[in-house]
Amino acid sequence: MVRNNMTEPTIDIRFYLNGIAFNRNAPASWTLLRFLRDALGYTGTKCGCEVGECGACTVIVDGQPVNACLILTPQIDGANIWTIEGVAAAGANELHPIQKAFLECDAAHCGFCSPGMIMSTIALFLKNSNPDDAQIKQALAGNLCRCTGYIQIIDAVRKAASKITENDLQKFVS
Repeated sequence: MVRNNMTEPTIDIRFYLNGIAFNRNAPASWTLLRFLRDALGYTGTKCGCEVGECGACTVIVDGQPVNACLILTPQIDGANIWTIEGVAAAGANELHPIQKAFLECDAAHCGFCSPGMIMSTIALFLKNSNPDDAQIKQALAGNLCRCTGYIQIIDAVRKAASKITENDLQKFVS
């Protein structure tokens, strides 16, 4: 372990972020949330409660939805991580079908919870691309929203499920 100028222990980590290989030195005490936002500039992952209650910082790590505020940087060594920035195709001027459904159903009022909700929806579809309402509610249970009352979000997930293809999800499992 090396130490940075603040004498905070750091660690070398290798990981994939949105399909891109990274090899970085990171403070061992930082959360994945802080690392994404402060070190890498990926600010789409939102900082809400910082105790794993709100879901605003939900990302996908090795195919599973996780609260980035609860994961320390040493835990991502060797991981495959997806954030909201990686959802739409790189360089494309078109949104992912899940993002489109959220807009079409007015499921993104202030937008603060939307990245976490979308990442949780992707994680749900990786397990079940045709969920019923109970499964949708269970998958989104860790994500809080102050604006929509959740009806539009559930509608958006239903709409996305009707349009999603295996190809739309393939990159999240590789």
